[in-house]
Amino acid sequence: MTTLLEASSDVLFAGLTPQPPDVVLSLIKLFRDDPRPNKIDVGVGVYRDAQGRTPVFQAMKAAERRLLEIQETKAYLGPEGDFGFLERIQPIVFGDGAAASDLFSVQTPGGTGALRLAAELAQAGRPGARIWLGAPSWPIHSQIFAEAGLQIATFRQFDQASQTLCFDEMIGALRQASPGDVVLLHACCHNPSGADPDVGQWRELAGVIAGRGLVPLLDIAYQGLGDGLEPDAAGLRIVMEAVDNAMVAFSCDKNFGLYRERTGALFVRARRHHEAARTNVLKIARCAWSMPPDHGAAAVRVILEDPALTGLWREELDAQRRRLQEVREGLADADPRFEPFRNQRGLFSLLPIAPAQVDAMRRDHGVYMTGNGRINIAGLTAETIPAFAAAYAACVPN
Repeated sequence: MTTLLEASSDVLFAGLTPQPPDVVLSLIKLFRDDPRPNKIDVGVGVYRDAQGRTPVFQAMKAAERRLLEIQETKAYLGPEGDFGFLERIQPIVFGDGAAASDLFSVQTPGGTGALRLAAELAQAGRPGARIWLGAPSWPIHSQIFAEAGLQIATFRQFDQASQTLCFDEMIGALRQASPGDVVLLHACCHNPSGADPDVGQWRELAGVIAGRGLVPLLDIAYQGLGDGLEPDAAGLRIVMEAVDNAMVAFSCDKNFGLYRERTGALFVRARRHHEAARTNVLKIARCAWSMPPDHGAAAVRVILEDPALTGLWREELDAQRRRLQEVREGLADADPRFEPFRNQRGLFSLLPIAPAQVDAMRRDHGVYMTGNGRINIAGLTAETIPAFAAAYAACVPN
């Protein structure tokens, strides 16, 4: 008989199995260890300028200096977060017509925190609820929803070979969905394809979602990097006008350059269950992270409180958007096979390339991307586009 002294605490962890390494983190190490001077990184999903830097916005630097002078306490925020931040982000996402009484919001640790909170709310309201995901999608999407206990159904959203949106397949799948199902939608600058519905397609999507009684979960992580702040919110607003219930996960990582600060928000509309949904969101958030981090949201609030800083931020964001489009134009000019990239938007596009060819581009040409062919457009410059195109031509023959 085993005594207490002979027993091992290892039993607690004996059921664990090693997990595969994160693909992007592995790429970072491989790229860092590569001694070749002309290597190209199009794998990591952060904005980079023409010098390869991920800059801090000048508007953000000014806001942080001001915050340093005026902030009087580091006491906890409430579980809702910075109310001023939430109030000023809301019209950027939803427009000036969004009624405060119709939505409630909480600050979250990044857009990923908002997605997890939305998933936990769906699971609390309807255990084992089904969520529909277009494929391909950001890989963490399916992991978040599975970990929360949701059932995942998928449909083909993008054809990698032809570089086209599979809109009819999207609509066909959602017409088979059941009332109360959740559908994840990338609001703009689709990750990883860069291919978004047009305004007419957004209206058709909204009609099917409303008609089937589905709950959209709109992930808006790149607003301002496609066609501009207002155009990039058009699809989201069309859907919001059509439905009674919705969840929106917003991130400041890209459009405020706050990658490290983990600054985001979850907005929820639950018209007939507003208070129950609100209090459950607060309970879930309280158990997950207690109080959200303050600095990033406070700095965004300072920017949006000051018209001059807001104007400077918009100018800087627009400059980033223009650079991404210039890279897309350069790629399309460099190889006719990149022509679809010209009309895609945001940081990402998805190359029609096999994993073995991805390996060859890394091994033979020092070009680093994820195994599914997703490339970060911002990793390229006018100077490196020719080398990238040549590497692609060598590894992916016509």
